[in-house]
Amino acid sequence: MADTKHAPFGGYSPEMDGPAHEATYGGFVKFVEIATVVVACHVLALAVGGIHHAWLTAIFGVILSLAAGAIGAISPAIGVRAPAVVAILLLLALFFY
Repeated sequence: MADTKHAPFGGYSPEMDGPAHEATYGGFVKFVEIATVVVACHVLALAVGGIHHAWLTAIFGVILSLAAGAIGAISPAIGVRAPAVVAILLLLALFFY
């Protein structure tokens, strides 16, 4: 980002709401992190279904990753860790099934 420490009004014009912009950007970054891990879970679930023909496990993994992503999005303290746990479980299923 540009250096805004020496700009007047903290880099924002007086008409702009700087804290709201920063909060929106922070929320967007958090959403992208969680969505990336959920999509990785879906790819891993497809790998489990395609390689081991365990499609019920794959479906369960997709549903579980969606629920974990929703929980991570609702609770800022949990964040990306909830879908990451599902990704680890799907990796274990991929290697040890």
